[in-house]
Amino acid sequence: MCHSTDSRPPAPPNPGEVAEHGPVNLTSADGTEFLAYSARPAEPRGAGLVILPDIRGLHPYYADLTQRFAEAGFSAVAIDYYGRTAGLGDRDDSFDWQQYLPQVRPDEVEADVRAARAHLGSGPVFTVGFCFGGSQSWRLAASDADLAGVIGFYGKPSLVEDVVDQATKPMLLLVAGDDVATPQTEFEAFAARLDEAGATYEMHVYEGAPHSFFDRSYGEWESACADAWSRILAFTGKAKTTTSA
Repeated sequence: MCHSTDSRPPAPPNPGEVAEHGPVNLTSADGTEFLAYSARPAEPRGAGLVILPDIRGLHPYYADLTQRFAEAGFSAVAIDYYGRTAGLGDRDDSFDWQQYLPQVRPDEVEADVRAARAHLGSGPVFTVGFCFGGSQSWRLAASDADLAGVIGFYGKPSLVEDVVDQATKPMLLLVAGDDVATPQTEFEAFAARLDEAGATYEMHVYEGAPHSFFDRSYGEWESACADAWSRILAFTGKAKTTTSA
């Protein structure tokens, strides 16, 4: 199960002020206009994030999440997957994503990420994805998009395996230990494939945590959420340093 409308992303450590935030429409290289939500921090940390949502596209949870990343100092933009098929419009719980998801192509996701990356401007940019978006984020490790690294929560390795041998960008995998959508054996096999390919990656399994645990309404997973924030900040800091060197 993905985040409900009632879900709220956990705050980062020592949150700062958000200078501006709101919906924007971006245009991909093929001329497709698609939904996005952008937020800018009052005190930038010098890095940007493109957020790849779950199967429902730009659900309200991800507008909130964009603001949380801005509170952490990132310039952030969350994108929608359905500009080519569903056009522009709300992606709340009434949106019938099931009819459009089979038409989403990884190359078109990459093109939209490139447009979002351009929107963020100069400096290192990372992707962070959730569920379906986690898989799409990891796939971008094998792209030539101008990204400093890729991060994913709860993704499916089966959606990434065809590009593992081309993965050159640093990867962070944040895995729910009790994810009913993806058995742990799949992640174990995926880690072995990444090792075989010589990929640069970090994988952390949150034992017992359910799919979509990154939600402040899950009080019992507060420490897991805090740890995930810590790992994201460390990963982006390290990758930034490596990219600048």
